[in-house]
Amino acid sequence: MGKKVAEPKGRKVTLKMAQAAVKLTVDGRRRLDLSNMGIATFPKCLLQLSDVEELDLSRNLLRKLPETLDTFANLRWLDLHSNQLESLPHAVGRLQALCTLNLSNNRLSPAGLPPELGLLAGLRSLNLGLNRLDAVPHFLSALRELRELGLFSNRLGHDPAILRLLPKLEKVNMADNPLPPASPPPLDAIRRVEGLYLVPGDCLCRLCHQRCQQERERLDSRASGKTPNQRRPLFTGLLLLSPNSVARQDQEIGR
Repeated sequence: MGKKVAEPKGRKVTLKMAQAAVKLTVDGRRRLDLSNMGIATFPKCLLQLSDVEELDLSRNLLRKLPETLDTFANLRWLDLHSNQLESLPHAVGRLQALCTLNLSNNRLSPAGLPPELGLLAGLRSLNLGLNRLDAVPHFLSALRELRELGLFSNRLGHDPAILRLLPKLEKVNMADNPLPPASPPPLDAIRRVEGLYLVPGDCLCRLCHQRCQQERERLDSRASGKTPNQRRPLFTGLLLLSPNSVARQDQEIGR
């Protein structure tokens, strides 16, 4: 039989220590802060403080979390950054009050993220930066309330498809990934542009028509790597893309 891998000892946390670490935030929430304490094993005594709304276990030595994590039914904010986590328990999906989850600077791969993570219906901020992700699981597209997503410093070789499926997403950090050179956005990205207005070319004033033509040639040249006069137009003026406000203003100027 192989030798059993010894668990790191780390610092022991007692219930008395944990109780003393509970503070009120400026907005009146109970926060348990046990960050940067050399904790290697999740202290079972914390389950007796399950009414806290914020839990900070960042900058420790944690390798795993217990399946009893869902005992923290009121938890809105959970910070686990800078540990040694390789996977998350299925119980994380039962933290239905959770709004902010920081998992950055761990050892998480796609296999270490349970599908239950997609059940966090109210989650608004998810930080998965500085991990070992070479793909982003599709089940994260179920996070319909997500506003912020950190994916920086991973192993992503392409833009995750789920980004187009998150309707309220406002901020994405994908810095320091082995991504290919930037390419023009796909056509379906046009759906996110506000005030997009499709008009026949002969309905525009001369100035507006000229601006649209120049912008189309600029985008065509980016896609082909050629200068505008080296590439034939993709279409002959039947339809041009113009922001609604610009089209209206320029028509007024041309009259």
